[in-house]
Amino acid sequence: MWRLARTLCERTAKSIRHSRPPCRPTALMSTMLIHHPDYAWLQELGLREENAGVYNGNWRGGGQVITSYCPANNEPIARIRQASMEDYEETIKEAKEAWKMWAEIPAPKRGEIVRKIGLALREKIRVLGKLVSLEMGKILVEGIGEVQEFVDICDYAAGLSRMIGGPVLPSERPGHALIEQWNPLGLVGIITAFNFPVAVFGWNNAIALITGNVCVWKGAPTTSLVTIAVTKIVAKVLEDNDLPGAICSMTCGGADIGTAMAKDTRVNLLSFTGSTQVGKQVALMVQERFGKSLLELGGNNAIIAFEDADLSLVLPSALFAAVGTAGQRCTSVRRLFLHESIHEEVVQRLKGAYSQIRVGNPWDRNILYGPLHTKQAVSMFVRAVEEIKKQGGTVVYGGKVMDHPGNYVEPTIVTGLAHDASIVHEETFAPILYIFKFKNEQEVFAWNNEVKQGLSSSIFTKDLGRIFRWIGPKGSDCGIVNVNIPTSGAEIGGAFGGEKHTGGGRESGSDAWKQYMRRSTCTINYSTDLPLAQGIKFE
Repeated sequence: MWRLARTLCERTAKSIRHSRPPCRPTALMSTMLIHHPDYAWLQELGLREENAGVYNGNWRGGGQVITSYCPANNEPIARIRQASMEDYEETIKEAKEAWKMWAEIPAPKRGEIVRKIGLALREKIRVLGKLVSLEMGKILVEGIGEVQEFVDICDYAAGLSRMIGGPVLPSERPGHALIEQWNPLGLVGIITAFNFPVAVFGWNNAIALITGNVCVWKGAPTTSLVTIAVTKIVAKVLEDNDLPGAICSMTCGGADIGTAMAKDTRVNLLSFTGSTQVGKQVALMVQERFGKSLLELGGNNAIIAFEDADLSLVLPSALFAAVGTAGQRCTSVRRLFLHESIHEEVVQRLKGAYSQIRVGNPWDRNILYGPLHTKQAVSMFVRAVEEIKKQGGTVVYGGKVMDHPGNYVEPTIVTGLAHDASIVHEETFAPILYIFKFKNEQEVFAWNNEVKQGLSSSIFTKDLGRIFRWIGPKGSDCGIVNVNIPTSGAEIGGAFGGEKHTGGGRESGSDAWKQYMRRSTCTINYSTDLPLAQGIKFE
C-alpha cells in the first residue's frame, strides 16, 4: 500500500487532466453493463446477469433480488439473489460440519491451501481489481492493490501456519509441565464494508483458515459482485483439493443476515468492519450471548506537521491520505494540524496540489480520483458542507457536487473551524480535510486524542525526542501511530486496528492470529507424585 501511496503522490505532480466516466449504453444495448461489450471481462470472473448470492458448497439464493450499480455512472452492472433466512441456516449447518474435517488437518497443510488461494488470486489480480474499481469506485491501481493485499496475507498466513503456538512454561512442581495450547474457535463470521471489499475479508479469512476455523462471509450489499467473484476463486481451490466448499461459505444479504450472525451462538467469533454506530449494535448483540467480536470501526484520523517538518513529505502524504479512495478509507486523514509557522504556506501549496488531481473514470490508469460509492454518500457530503458553513468553517477548495455522471464530489479543504467543533468530531466518510493551526506539542497531542475514535495518526518532524514522546504513553492514543508517513497505507505484517470507538480489534499481522483462537493453560503431571501448587499440603 505504501508503493501505491508513492505512485499516487508522484502522479499528482503532473499536468491537470479531467476524464469523464464512460458513456451510458445506448438504448439498443442491454440495460445491464455485464452485457455491454466494454464489460465482457466480467464473465472471466464467472459473473452473469443474475448471480446466486449464497455459497456453502453449492450455489443458491432464495432471498431478495438486488441490483449492483457502478458508482462512476450509476448504471446497473448485474443482479444478485441474496440469502433467505433458510439459506443462512443451511449455510451455518454446512460450515459447522465442514469444520469437523478442517480442524483435523495439520496447520501447515491448511497453510498450503491458503497459499494456493493466493496463487489463484494472483492469476485473476487484474480482472478482479477491475471489478473492485467498477463496483466500489476506487481507481484501478487501488483496486489491483487491494487484491494484492489478499495475495500478500495468503503468503504471510502460509508461513505463519508453521509458527503459531504457545510457550512451554517452567512449573514450580517437580515432574510437571506447564504449556499453553491454542485451538481454533470454530466458525468465524466475517462482515465486511464496501470500501475494502476484498482486502478485509482476506485479512480475516487467511488467518482464520490457518488457525483451523471455517468462515461465513457477508460482504456489503453494494459490493456483492466482488463478494461472489472472490468466493468463486476460493471455492475452486477448495474443490480442486477435495475439500468441502463450506469451509469458506458466503451469504449475500442485508441487516437481517448481519443480525442473525451477531446473535447466533454457533458463530464463535464475529469480525465486523463498518461504522461505529452499527458496530456498537453488533457488539451489544454479540456480548449479550457472551460471544467474541472483532471490531474495525470508524477513524477520525489526524496528521500533525511541526515547524521542522519536511514539506516534501507532508504535502503528498496529506494529499494521498485525504483524497485516496475519495476519502472513503477508515484510515483517511480528516484533520490536518499545522504549526503556525508553516500553516499559510502548506494551505496554499495543498490548494495547488488539489487543483492538479485528475478526476474521472476510475479504471482509467491516468486517473487519481474517482466517485463516492453511492448517491447517499453524495447527499451526506452535501449535508456536511452545509453544516461546516453553519459552524463557521470556510471552504477554501472544493465543496461542491461535480458535473459528472456518477457520484462525483470535489475534494474539499476547510479552514476556520475550532478543533473541537462538533462537525470535526463526527467522521464524514468523504474527501473533506479540516486544517487547523497549533502553537505547541502539548496542545496538538491533546487535540489529536480528543476525538472518540482512535485508529490512525501521524506526525511529521525531525525531532527524535518528539518522535518517542509521540509513540509513548503520553503521545497518540491510536492503534496506528506513524512518523513521517500518511495515516493510510498499512502493511499486512503489522496488526491493524484502533482504540476507543474504533473498536479495539486487531487483524492481519503480528499476533492478531490469537483473536481467532482460544487459549488453554495445561498442567501435565508426568510423575508418580501429586504435589500441590504453592506448596499446599492436603493430608
